[in-house]
Amino acid sequence: MEIRRVVTGHDEKGRAVFKSDEAIAGTPVEGGVAEFALCWTTDRSPADNDDPVDGATRAVGLACPGGTVLRFVDIAPGRRSPMHRTNSIDYGIVISGELDLELDDGAMTHLRPGDVVVQRGTMHAWVNNGANWCRIAFVLIDAKPASVGGKVLPPTH
Repeated sequence: MEIRRVVTGHDEKGRAVFKSDEAIAGTPVEGGVAEFALCWTTDRSPADNDDPVDGATRAVGLACPGGTVLRFVDIAPGRRSPMHRTNSIDYGIVISGELDLELDDGAMTHLRPGDVVVQRGTMHAWVNNGANWCRIAFVLIDAKPASVGGKVLPPTH
């Protein structure tokens, strides 16, 4: 996997400039289920546009407490992610291929390119039942843990 990432910023006169234009390589996930390409993170929200840190170099888990994460995920054909939950609101946009979203009760929905998922702290797994790789882009924004009946539902990562 390789994602082209263009980052803008400002010069000393306040004019918009390109700070970088480069390829971000994917990193295989244990077991060969998927590849992750971390394109950017912020360590707070609202974000600090003057932060000099390259957001792709910040150490984060799946989500970033207090901040945001932009990650592309390629999921191999015939593979599935573990069932998991994060303390974030996640916007997932299918770029290519097809994918099934499975919830903890076994309910599934099929996703195609252009489909959008808004994941709100639920237990879920991604399943690629197709013959081709699937690419999905995720924006994860730190959120309070989901709760039901006053009971906090813990993250699994």
